[in-house]
Amino acid sequence: MEILGIDIGGSGIKGALVNAETGEMLTERHRIPTPKSRKPQEMAKVVAEIVDHFNYSGPVGCGFPTIVKNGVCISPGNLDPSWVGVNIDELFTEATGHEVTVLNDADAAGYASMNYGAGKGQDGLVIMITIGTGLGSGAFYNGVLLPNFELGQIPYKKYKKIEKWAAASAKEREGLSYKKWGKRFNKFLNLVELIVNPDLIIVGGGTSKDWDQFKHLIDIETKVVKAELMNHAGIIGAAVGCLREQHHGHLH
Repeated sequence: MEILGIDIGGSGIKGALVNAETGEMLTERHRIPTPKSRKPQEMAKVVAEIVDHFNYSGPVGCGFPTIVKNGVCISPGNLDPSWVGVNIDELFTEATGHEVTVLNDADAAGYASMNYGAGKGQDGLVIMITIGTGLGSGAFYNGVLLPNFELGQIPYKKYKKIEKWAAASAKEREGLSYKKWGKRFNKFLNLVELIVNPDLIIVGGGTSKDWDQFKHLIDIETKVVKAELMNHAGIIGAAVGCLREQHHGHLH
């Protein structure tokens, strides 16, 4: 079944058609920069533009970079505060004229990894970490999603949340070398290990394509691997998550 998967990030909104059974991307990804305002109406318009670009009819799966509960935005993440309380499913369904299923973007990336990537067949507690504007996390126990694990929100030193200090946006903002940033990311993984003690950590998101620049700086007991699907995982996982929800009712 062909499903349009859309991955919404703090800097770009990307979409592609996906074969939701095999996890294969059937088209090139189409990317539009996230509107500077990061506000609901403007972002909904871009989502509609992506749907129109593919001349697509059918359900849409969408990974979203904040805590999403039953389709409603619970926290603004790195977006505009006016998102809180917005029913994203309804907003995007109205804007696009398609039934849209929204889930957290790291949960979506995790779905892709658990079905087609590094997490396939992995039992126990698997944590997916996506490195982008923020630090997303998806948790799976024996292959089942535990939604809205938000490990990037852990307070750290003077920061309200550690992602402000250790995400890719901090690397850019402060002009950090991979060595300096990698040490911060390793510190974050130390905390993840301490708090949830996972069996496997999969690292994805845009920065994972530079894995060789920082993998030697990761020094924790838990096995850490790179997500093979890298920054396509959000799109693939959004489509898979959409199909799953249609089969099983809502995830939550």
